[in-house]
Amino acid sequence: MKQIATGSADSCVMIWNMKPQSRAYRFDGHKDAVTSVQFSPSGHLVASASRDKTVRLWVPSLKAESTSFRAHTASVRSVSFSGDGQSLVTASDDKTVKVWTVHRQKFLFSLNQHINWVRCARFSPDDRLIVSTSDDKTIKLWDKNSRECIHSFYEYAGYSNHVEFHPSGTCIAAASTDHSVKVWDIRTHKMLQHYQVHSGVVNSLSFHPNGNFLISASGDSTLKILDLLEGKLLYTLHGHQDFQESRRPTLCDSSWGCWKETLPLSVVLLLFSGPVTCSAFSKNGEFFASGGNDEQLLVWKTNFDICETQHRSSLHPPQQSQPSEAAAVTRADGHSVPRSHSRNGTIQRPGQSQTQRKVCLGSSTPPPPSQPLEPASEGALSSTLGHIIGQLDILTQTVSILEQRLTLTEDKLKECLENQMELSALLQTRNQEPASRD
Repeated sequence: MKQIATGSADSCVMIWNMKPQSRAYRFDGHKDAVTSVQFSPSGHLVASASRDKTVRLWVPSLKAESTSFRAHTASVRSVSFSGDGQSLVTASDDKTVKVWTVHRQKFLFSLNQHINWVRCARFSPDDRLIVSTSDDKTIKLWDKNSRECIHSFYEYAGYSNHVEFHPSGTCIAAASTDHSVKVWDIRTHKMLQHYQVHSGVVNSLSFHPNGNFLISASGDSTLKILDLLEGKLLYTLHGHQDFQESRRPTLCDSSWGCWKETLPLSVVLLLFSGPVTCSAFSKNGEFFASGGNDEQLLVWKTNFDICETQHRSSLHPPQQSQPSEAAAVTRADGHSVPRSHSRNGTIQRPGQSQTQRKVCLGSSTPPPPSQPLEPASEGALSSTLGHIIGQLDILTQTVSILEQRLTLTEDKLKECLENQMELSALLQTRNQEPASRD
């Protein structure tokens, strides 16, 4: 069963089945906003952190069984499982990072060198390291065994809201309040990439499982898909509306289970309200989800060309590159690139003025020379035609959903106008009463 875990300021944890607009489980137990949720690697547990200073472990079933423990003396900002599923790492406004056992929630040790709120903490893929980011403008790398800070990366223009390890374990990426996404090599302690692609605070990010792509979520109401191989912005995704922020959702950024080929390309679950606050790839990278303050959880299909990038998996020092012009549905070399679907999502080309540092992910062997194109076979033409028909069906469904949304908006506007007229009439009546008395 494919599921997504979400948390919000309503103090609830939701486990959603991936059937359109269907709710699976609602878990009540926290006394304040839920700030972080994550599935265990096996998918048998869900951990949630809250401003009520506790962490809860849930069994994602109808019984909603859970165990709770007081993890910190202030709000818990994040919780994350280790790769083997045996440990938890938590980050808190009490300026500490703590490590616990999953079994019986036994406290193991605390990391105490931050001097301000700790926003996020994560284990490395091999569980040897821990990375944490804080409002003190540092990102600290810790050795789990020695419990010592082995390096600090510094933010100068702001601080990082979120930090993640690259799937290879050789790099980290940080989502910053200075509107940027940064990638550092933890071996050389050098910055590999610096993306200035957002116009608002970057709240969250997630690596594609193959390590070649990254998605970021921002307060500018957009998601950005970054190509780490070429060091460029691929797409700007518009799906969340720019309403005034009222609630900040969190989204599970780990195990989603297995996805079926028959899953619809667009799934929208009503949840929250404002900018895009979280994003996460599915376990196999075929889909990604985003949550925002517009009361929506959007599920997108990646359509990444996995075969093209499977042989490239390691990061090398950056090189300068010119802005790319390949942000179309099909690249100039004929390979497909990400296409997303949502109820009201649109895709925008990156601006031609964008410049990023380029990083080479993979072999230095030059690509083979292009082969001449061969005439397409009848089977290939049939397959292409079928694909086009499928895309037309998706567009038809999207237009239908947009029409429904427009109708709802019109109804809401009509209701607001009627309320305004009633209020005006009431005020006019009240103003007339003193005049009649005089």
